[in-house]
Amino acid sequence: MNTPKVSLWQRPEVLLILLSIAMPLSFSTWQALLNNFAIERAQFTGAEIGILQSLREVPGFLAFSVILLLLFVREQPLALMALVVLGAGTAATGFFPSEMGLYVTTVVMSIGFHYFETLRQSLALQWLDVDKAPVVLGRMVSAGSFAGMMAFALIWLSLDVFAFDMVWVYVAGGGLTVAVTVWCWVAFPRFKGHAEQHKHLVLRKRYWLYYALTFLWGARRQIFVVFAGFLMVEKFGFNAGAMSLMFLATSAMTIWFSPKVGRMIGRLGERRVLIIEYAGLILVFLAYAFVDNAALAVGLYLLDHLFFAMSFASKTYFQKIADPQDIASTSGVSFTINHIAAVVIPVVFGHLWVSDHSLVFLAGAGMAAGSLGLAFLIPHNPTRGRETILNAPPLAAVAAEASVGE
Repeated sequence: MNTPKVSLWQRPEVLLILLSIAMPLSFSTWQALLNNFAIERAQFTGAEIGILQSLREVPGFLAFSVILLLLFVREQPLALMALVVLGAGTAATGFFPSEMGLYVTTVVMSIGFHYFETLRQSLALQWLDVDKAPVVLGRMVSAGSFAGMMAFALIWLSLDVFAFDMVWVYVAGGGLTVAVTVWCWVAFPRFKGHAEQHKHLVLRKRYWLYYALTFLWGARRQIFVVFAGFLMVEKFGFNAGAMSLMFLATSAMTIWFSPKVGRMIGRLGERRVLIIEYAGLILVFLAYAFVDNAALAVGLYLLDHLFFAMSFASKTYFQKIADPQDIASTSGVSFTINHIAAVVIPVVFGHLWVSDHSLVFLAGAGMAAGSLGLAFLIPHNPTRGRETILNAPPLAAVAAEASVGE
């Protein structure tokens, strides 16, 4: 890797981990407070929360546009700018306790979040060697979960112990993200990846399985992110402090589990890890459709996050099959694919929720089943030229396709 001469701690891996800590300080704050803030301050129902969540996903759907910005700004500084936007949007949320106010601040926050996530994925796959990527990605997830756990703990203390207003909790979470980001901007040099990235959109037939997995992941995950937490507030009456404790527990479990997932991918391979994840999620969604016990619902929420920690196996699968020059462009494209269904599902399923919430989770089980079927198409040892078990074209043909694009 071509990088400047730096101190031992000024490495790409360290920067990725610090940025993975900065992001949840804002996003976890926004996530933990959203349902209570929306219901208590803005009088949201399932219909309004569905509209808000659909609006939140629009910037993710437009994530491919990050390629246009890369014509003017390099990925590393652009990722830092996106984090500042995320922090600023989160900090402003509490000052606009109305339907339109929440819609606007959510979109601002989401622009920063989705652009950052797109760029972070791209930078990680460019900066990390294939053999090290699963372990470092596991550490990144663990670090982010630790930051989220600290945020949830501080939110619980702020609301239930010190009785702070939610407005100032939003300000604190967003401000911390901005502070960490500014320090990273000053303290770290600019790093270079293995290959110069394409500055145009790249779509390749041989990535079709990754695209399909990404689409179903976005649709399935959106159901749980939007409606599982809303169920805890609406059906079981959880307050913001209780929600923060539940999020804290999920973060603690992810801190412990994520590094193990990295080693698991190295030992079992992406195919087996994703099969385990999707099979488990089918059971979780089916149970959530009919749960009537708050303690069991919390257990399902925790279990879902353990399976979610396994999802970065799809990213290491892509790293193994991708041309190095395609990573930045495909990261943007994959986020757009991820959010095609995510833009539609919250608002459509928000209205379905009003009539029968179990149908929402049954649909999630169906999506998990589709993902499971696709996971069986991943080779045990995926590489360029062997992206699926269905074909293995000659490497010369793959190289020719890479040179001309599609």
